[in-house]
Amino acid sequence: MALGTVAVIGGGIIGCLVARQIIHQYPASTVLLLEQDAVGCGASRRSAGLHFPRGASERVRRMSGYSQEFYEKLKADQPTVPIHPVGMSVMSQSDPGELERIYVEPVRRDDAHAVLDACGAEVRVPPGASLWDVRGAHYADVHRLVQVLITDLRPRVGVREGVRVTALQPSGRCVRLSLSTGERLAVDRAVLAPGPWLGVPAWADLVAPLGARVKKIVALHIDHPVDQADQAVVFHDEDAFLLPLAYRGHWLFSYTCHEWDVDPDRVGADLDAYDVEQARACLSRYAPSLASRCTAGRVFCDAYSVSRQPLLRRLDPDGRVVFAGAANGSGYRLAPAIAAEAVQLFDPSVEGSPA
Repeated sequence: MALGTVAVIGGGIIGCLVARQIIHQYPASTVLLLEQDAVGCGASRRSAGLHFPRGASERVRRMSGYSQEFYEKLKADQPTVPIHPVGMSVMSQSDPGELERIYVEPVRRDDAHAVLDACGAEVRVPPGASLWDVRGAHYADVHRLVQVLITDLRPRVGVREGVRVTALQPSGRCVRLSLSTGERLAVDRAVLAPGPWLGVPAWADLVAPLGARVKKIVALHIDHPVDQADQAVVFHDEDAFLLPLAYRGHWLFSYTCHEWDVDPDRVGADLDAYDVEQARACLSRYAPSLASRCTAGRVFCDAYSVSRQPLLRRLDPDGRVVFAGAANGSGYRLAPAIAAEAVQLFDPSVEGSPA
């Protein structure tokens, strides 16, 4: 089975892996990747790139496992790809049964009340909290990884950078696209992987029934030395983590920002005082010596679903347009599985769509 000509709209990590999945699964297909900027320059450029095996639902755990196997094979096949294994500890006051359900094969540590020295600085384990080791974590320079992927894809995929889709109209026989260059295309199928650009007029009406929203994401950079042996620390109850970015020479602290319904074209790349204050307040509860070193960072946004699971949907009655995204800040972590499910939806034998 060939898919004909497929337009993949969005050149982030998800869009690139969708294009890759199509040409691997349906090599007779023609694939066109359309990106309004340069590939990897949206949410992928600002991603922390942390992967660890977890999921609050069976589906997300399965997707996490699939993606982990994909990235491990990619690293084995291409050792120079910017994917870096990292040790990880998870700290939480939640019921141990919950942690064992969410994380894949966590190992509880007996020294939970000891001072954690995983990052060369004192990290406090609160009374009543448990400490777990989780295997299989890594982090990536997602922007650079996208460049590696797109370089490999170019001989078989038409890559159009700096080209916006100004209109998208599915019909019974094709999907009609209008581009910012003035060009008009008729393709057989389209995959919409827009990241946080849900409100683009070309597809806003198609996407609106999904109920996805866009949330601001903030991560602070910590001016603290990084050793290759340092490990990540996840503060499960806070939905936050400390990550040693050895390739950049600093730490990153990601915390949960609660600013919703933001416009990706208006979210500034600069930190504001409130961002810094909230992040430092969170980090101070665990590592006060690091909080004062949060002097820089990165700001952007991402799309979130109501169910907090990635959305894979056919957007038109004929199933010619598929949405792939709203990964709730886990776009990199789950991208290989999202790509596989998105392409699967073009198979007429697949009934309905994933939850």
